Amino acid sequence: MGLTQGQLVADYLKTSRTIVLLNRLLLVGQLVLTLSVISMVAADSAQAALNFAGANFSPGSTVQANVPLSAQAKSYAGQGGNPVPPSAVAVLATPANFDPRKSWPVLIICSTSDFKRQNRDDLVQFYRTVGLAEGWVLLAGDGRQHARADTAGWRAAMTLAAVDALHRSFAGSEKWPMACAGFSGGAKGAGSIAPVLARSGCRITGLYLTGVNEDYLSPGYARARPGADFLMTPIYVSAGRDDRIATVEQQYNVAGLIKRTGFNQVRIGSFHGGHEVNDGQTSIALRWFRALQK
Repeated sequence: MGLTQGQLVADYLKTSRTIVLLNRLLLVGQLVLTLSVISMVAADSAQAALNFAGANFSPGSTVQANVPLSAQAKSYAGQGGNPVPPSAVAVLATPANFDPRKSWPVLIICSTSDFKRQNRDDLVQFYRTVGLAEGWVLLAGDGRQHARADTAGWRAAMTLAAVDALHRSFAGSEKWPMACAGFSGGAKGAGSIAPVLARSGCRITGLYLTGVNEDYLSPGYARARPGADFLMTPIYVSAGRDDRIATVEQQYNVAGLIKRTGFNQVRIGSFHGGHEVNDGQTSIALRWFRALQK
């Protein structure tokens, strides 16, 4: 039995409404997908165009910027008769997955003054590969030129300028945990600078000292007076068994002096090698610091 004309019209209208509804749903779905793609592209673009102290960079790269010195940093820089420069050079290295909206551990580099080395030299040559692999951000501050007198005050000034630049560049980074690392004379520098950073409000959560034959941390703590909580800072001393410049005995003695000052988390690790930075030891120290940060 055939359909009446009225039934045919009703079926036609019903089918038309269904088609219109499906088209609207399809349009809404396409719009949602487009907005999602735009959002993802915008997020990727933001990640690909980060800024450190006015210098654009991408995650996984090393960037350098000129940064100003605070009044406090200038007071340190002028110690020993040094002319006070208007700015410092800050170098930042970040992992490939760096996202400044998250919290990152920061490794502050202190180099020896021997052979006119600067902090950024040690960052690149001794720590960058392992530090990035372990998920750390690395930071170093130096003068634009070598100091007339390469004092602990000069190193502290340039490091403070770099830290200030980090905090200005990334919101919330003032809460990121920091560790100081130094080799040979740089280990002595780290012992002097870490208490200053802590006194300035930085969250110091580790010191990595390699090839150190004198305790600069205890007098640095006494001078800066960052507070008794600083004595809980984890300290890792890395000693080469064949080191003739900072012998194993000297490094154990340094660790003993640090303990007697009141530091209660001190570890010593040794490796087959001489006066050098050992990548395996660096990895162990950084993992230990991170484990204690949690």
